[in-house]
Amino acid sequence: MTHQSCDVAVIGAGTAGLAAFRAAEAAGAHAVLIERGPGGTTCARVGCMPSKLLVAAAAAAHDARHASLFGVAVAGVSIDGLAVMARVRAERDRFVAAVLDGVDAIPKAKRLAGEARFLDARTLAVGEGHRVAFRSAVIATGSSPRVPKPLRGLGDAVLTTDTVFELPDLAESLAVVGGGPVGIEIAQAMARLGVAVSVFDTGFGLAGLSEPSLQQRAAAIFAEEMTLHLGSELVAAEPVAGGAELTWTEADGARRTQTFARVLSAAGRPPNLQGLGLAEVGLRLDESGMPDFDARTLLCAGAPILIAGDANAVRPVLHEASRQGGIAGRNAAALAAGSSLEAPEPLPALAMVFTHPQAASVGAAFDADADCVVGGMRFDDQGRARVEGVNRGGIRLWADRSGRLLGGEMFGPSCEHLAHLLVHAIGDGLTAQAMRARPIYHPTVEEGLASALSDLIQRHER
Repeated sequence: MTHQSCDVAVIGAGTAGLAAFRAAEAAGAHAVLIERGPGGTTCARVGCMPSKLLVAAAAAAHDARHASLFGVAVAGVSIDGLAVMARVRAERDRFVAAVLDGVDAIPKAKRLAGEARFLDARTLAVGEGHRVAFRSAVIATGSSPRVPKPLRGLGDAVLTTDTVFELPDLAESLAVVGGGPVGIEIAQAMARLGVAVSVFDTGFGLAGLSEPSLQQRAAAIFAEEMTLHLGSELVAAEPVAGGAELTWTEADGARRTQTFARVLSAAGRPPNLQGLGLAEVGLRLDESGMPDFDARTLLCAGAPILIAGDANAVRPVLHEASRQGGIAGRNAAALAAGSSLEAPEPLPALAMVFTHPQAASVGAAFDADADCVVGGMRFDDQGRARVEGVNRGGIRLWADRSGRLLGGEMFGPSCEHLAHLLVHAIGDGLTAQAMRARPIYHPTVEEGLASALSDLIQRHER
């Protein structure tokens, strides 16, 4: 048995963990980084980057097929599934390698490999033969894909967002269980690459959209490229020759059965908290095993332990994981030194989905019962969108009775850029009038955001 001590023990070397380790060290603490593997961050290995590589391939195929809109003939578009997936993995591996190089630059004496679990509120076991005494700790263990119970007996026929990018070739058909941001991105990409795709979701919203008119518009557009089973419930799944047989009930109660070559579980990513021994520490845990923690300081109630990134499930996106990791690392160092903790205000929410059209949710969520003003626009006749042949979707914005912007949702072209403009305006506390007064160049898609603001202003003034 070997022993060591440190000021701050960081469990997990993903985005949040690396940020926490570096922040703790920068604050003068002696930190140790513990990773069970494989490392490389969720974003680079199984999340943001491989999914965008697949989306990029799909976009190339789609643009080639639809070039005739511009009087450009592209004959004989064919998909080499082996080449598509090979590039996804090769580029993915480059991104992962860059992250691992950064980890390798950390002195070996400050890195431990192995499964960590709490023995008490001041001691960790790492593997079977090592003990780490700490003054404070940061849980940054990330998340893992959830597989609904009916799918758990499908063996190799079921894929997760951790395994789908390992497919050597494209499947002939694919059932995607979950129409949220990850599920719908992969579903549309696979459909555009020639896979027969069906999407199953118990709800009626896709791509994280909640505003009713955008939900309806998104469903109509996505249904042109794949089969949607919204409001459905998966009843059973059985492995069969060549894939899996799914049985489900539709929203109208009708029972259906169909066989698919592969099934992708895109039903969420719960935090990796099992096996950490949190019950041994004195933390207050809810029914799912999540500790009670302060959303601003990230400090758990009952012990000098903080929780950051996907592990706390507050906002499982990279920029939030990085920010939370920094807060947790600095606060862990402060705890170790007996100093006060920082408790910054949360940033406005920002989430994006890289389908085509793109989707984005910004700021306060849509609430039909809230006392606010709602306005928006449609992209059908937006000038630059029509020039590019991407004039589909719309924008919905909401503001309080003083005109101050609260939030919005978008489904259309260039939403990844429009959403940044909106989130910065919300963060600065701007009114719709103040944001509308800022310059927007012609002809750009940003003029569509200006139209939505103008509509919101008119409704506010009525």
